[in-house]
Amino acid sequence: MQGDDDILTVALDSSAAGQRLDRALAEALPSLSRERVKSLIKGGRVARADGAVLWDPAAKTTPPATLEVRVPAAAPAHNVAQDLALVIAYEDEHLIVVDKPAGMVVHPAAGNLDGTMVNALLHHCAGQLSGIGGVARPGIVHRIDKDTSGLIVAAKHDKAHEGLAKQFAAHSIDRRYLAVATGRPMPAAGTVDAALGRSSSNRKKMAIVAEGRGKHAITHYRTIEPLKGATLVECRLETGRTHQVRVHMAHIGHPLVGDPVYGRARKPLSDILKTLGFARQALHAAHLGFIHPVTGNKVALDSEIPPDMRELIDQLRV
Repeated sequence: MQGDDDILTVALDSSAAGQRLDRALAEALPSLSRERVKSLIKGGRVARADGAVLWDPAAKTTPPATLEVRVPAAAPAHNVAQDLALVIAYEDEHLIVVDKPAGMVVHPAAGNLDGTMVNALLHHCAGQLSGIGGVARPGIVHRIDKDTSGLIVAAKHDKAHEGLAKQFAAHSIDRRYLAVATGRPMPAAGTVDAALGRSSSNRKKMAIVAEGRGKHAITHYRTIEPLKGATLVECRLETGRTHQVRVHMAHIGHPLVGDPVYGRARKPLSDILKTLGFARQALHAAHLGFIHPVTGNKVALDSEIPPDMRELIDQLRV
C-alpha cells in the first residue's frame, strides 16, 4: 500500500448484515462503482480496524464493523491543465456537460497537445476527475469532432463514468444534432441504416461498409426547414459512430454544407460560404438526454445553434 492512498473509513451497520462485502462497500461509497470496489478488495486494499485484510469480494458482512478502504491516487495524465473558457450546460459533483465551441479539439493528440477540452477540464475539475484505468483524466465517454459544436458529457468519478458508458452502449442516450444538409432530402424524414468502417482508400475517413465488416450504425433524420439549395435537418443518433451523421447524410446524397471531407459545395452555395467565412461542417450537437448515473433523475439539455451556423441558416432562408 502506498503512503499517498486516499483512506476511506466505512462504518457498516445492521442494514448491511448478510450482504456481499463488495455490494455493501459500493452502497456506502457512492463515488466508487462495484467493479472498482471488487478490484480494491482483490488488491488487498480493504481491511478491518484491527488491520486484518479482507480479500474476498463475496464474503458476507457481519456488522457492526468499521472498515478502511485504501484508494490509490490516480497516476497523473500527461495532459496539462489549462485555464481555458468553458461554457457549462450542467454540472454537479458527479458529472459535467460542456457546450463545446466549434474548433476545440476534445482530446490532446499529435498536432493538438494543448488548448483542448481535456486540458480545460483538468483545470476546471481539478481533483475531481474520473480515474478509470487509474489515470487522472476527465471521464469523457463520447466525442464530437473538432469542428462540430455542441453538448458533450464527462464524468467526475468512475461510478458516473461506468453508468454513462452503459447507457451509450445500450443506445439509450438521446442525442440529436442539427445540421444543414445540401439539397432536399426525399423523403423528408427517414432512417439511414448503414454500417461504418475505415475507408480502404483513406484511413482518416469513414465509409459505408458491408454489414459485419464495420460497426452497426443508425441515424434517424427529419426535415426542420427547407432552405435555398439546402435543408435544416435534425439527426437523432440511435448509435454513435465516428463521423456518423456526416457519412450517413453524404450516403443518401445530401452531405453537410461546409464539410471539407465528405462534401463539396457548388455555386452559389460555395460563394455564400466564402463570403461568410464558414469553413466547417454545419453540424451542432443540440440535445443531450440521459438518466443521471448516480441520482437516477432524467437529464435533458438543449444548446442553441451557435452564431456562425445561425448566420449561415439566415443567409439560406427561402
